Amino acid sequence: MSTKKHKAGFTIVELLISLAITVLLLTAVAIAVNASAMNYKENKSIFDTVNSARQALYRITTQLRTAEAVDPNTANNLCTFFQSSDPNDPGTTYSYDSSDNTLYLIDSSSVPYTLCENVTAMTFTKNSAVVDDLTIVKSVQITMTVSDGNITQNFSAAAVIRRNLE
Repeated sequence: MSTKKHKAGFTIVELLISLAITVLLLTAVAIAVNASAMNYKENKSIFDTVNSARQALYRITTQLRTAEAVDPNTANNLCTFFQSSDPNDPGTTYSYDSSDNTLYLIDSSSVPYTLCENVTAMTFTKNSAVVDDLTIVKSVQITMTVSDGNITQNFSAAAVIRRNLE
C-alpha cells in the first residue's frame, strides 16, 4: 500500500502567475484612474472658461439694456456706456485686450477688473442712427471666442439700448 500525502497549498509557479495577473489588473486600474483624473481636469478647465464667458456676456447685455447711452465712437474691441445723463459720469467700459486674451471691466474707479480670461477674439458692433443731428447707438452685437487647450467656443449676444427705442 502506497500512501501519498497531498499537501495543501500553492506551488511557487502558481503564486508567481497569480502575482503577475494581479499586477496587470492593478496597472490597468491605475491607468484608468489617471486618465479619468486628467479628463476631469480638462473638462473643469473648459467649463470654467465657458461659464466665465457666459456670465460676462450676461452682465454686459444686462447693463447695456439699461444704459442711458453708448459711445458710438469707440473701437470694436471697446464698449463704453453711461448709466446717467450726468455729463460728469465717466461711464463704464468693457475692453478686450488681445495681448493677454482678457476681457476687462473699467468703471469709475479706473481700475481694470478681469471679467473673462482665455478670450481669443471679441468685437462690439454698434448699430447707430442719427436722431436730431446726434448719433446714438440703438443696439450692440457682441461676438466672443474663448479657447482652452484645444477646445474653442464661440458666443454671441445682442443688447438693445432701451432708452433709444423711440
